[in-house]
Amino acid sequence: MTHALVLNCTLKPSPAPSSCALLAQQVLDALADHDVSGEQLRIADFDVKPGVDKDMGDGDEWPGIRAKILAADILVLATPTWMGHMSSIAQRVLERLDAELSETDDAGRPILAGKVAVAVVLGNEDGAHAITADLFQGLGDVGYSIPSQGGVYWNGEAMHTVDYNDLPETPEKVAQTTATLARNTAHLAKLLRAQPYPAP
Repeated sequence: MTHALVLNCTLKPSPAPSSCALLAQQVLDALADHDVSGEQLRIADFDVKPGVDKDMGDGDEWPGIRAKILAADILVLATPTWMGHMSSIAQRVLERLDAELSETDDAGRPILAGKVAVAVVLGNEDGAHAITADLFQGLGDVGYSIPSQGGVYWNGEAMHTVDYNDLPETPEKVAQTTATLARNTAHLAKLLRAQPYPAP
């Protein structure tokens, strides 16, 4: 069965409410309609050391997260928007994924080639398009494939305090985009698993 992993890069550790958690779970629920199982990790709950190695030692919990990343067919990277940018935790995740640039499979392909990644972005300010572009560039660099319409976001009214998880219902456009993302993501993941990229 195809499996998806959410890395929720909210700055809030559990059990604080998280809009990222809500929209990322909606993505997992939509993926489940296409026979994709899933789980969500809140990175703020782990001690992820700064660095660009697979294991930074001294209590670094990234190696356990990395094992889940490598086992998943789909990565869902979810981040809030702070000062127009992705969260510092999302940036750290990209930096830790940089270590995979030197890792290859038995056929010599990048170890993350053949896996699919999508972006989830939320916030009460502009920045979602730029953050999605940055995420796609970084994820593509380390080997992930990005499906058609592989990003979903919600922007609340600037300088207001209503969060996504305060809304009485999911906005129609967000629900439609989430459904499209899930359909295209599951399709691409299954295609790449059946027909991997050619070996060098």
